Amino acid sequence: MKKMILSGRSECGKTTLRQALKGHKIQYEKTQYINHYDLVIDTPGEYAESKSLAHALALYSYEADVVALVCNATEPYTLFPPGLTCTVCRPLIGIVTAIDAEGANVELAKHWLELSGANPIFAVSSFTGEGLWDLIQYLSEPGDDLVFADKEDAEKQRHIASTKYETQDIVQEGYNFI
Repeated sequence: MKKMILSGRSECGKTTLRQALKGHKIQYEKTQYINHYDLVIDTPGEYAESKSLAHALALYSYEADVVALVCNATEPYTLFPPGLTCTVCRPLIGIVTAIDAEGANVELAKHWLELSGANPIFAVSSFTGEGLWDLIQYLSEPGDDLVFADKEDAEKQRHIASTKYETQDIVQEGYNFI
């Protein structure tokens, strides 16, 4: 598969998307630094939000085959300027996440990504799996062993272990941690 770097603001769904693409359970993890996985380079949103850290994104993009701009469908704004393709030396794709979230505006997120120059644009839900197969097909190359057997397997409900909105009581043999 083509190696992809994920770039987007904090909490837009980059790490959750990585988990869904690998077929892993969805579990909240705050990305603290650039994580270089086998097929995905997962980046902290703070790198896209800060001019001083954005340079690292540019450097890591050279290690990827594809640069993916990730925009959550519930975002009220975008970080990506129009015409971004002139600064990227790799194919630039767009990924709209959280398409099934309450208040999602998929068309607006797609419009922002189109203005940035991303093409193609994939609309996905990491929780339900909707749209993942199209992204996997785009990234796959001849001879790849895919995590999912087919579209039906890729686009099924994921096991969600935790989200950032859940609160959990931790109990350990007589000790309650609050």
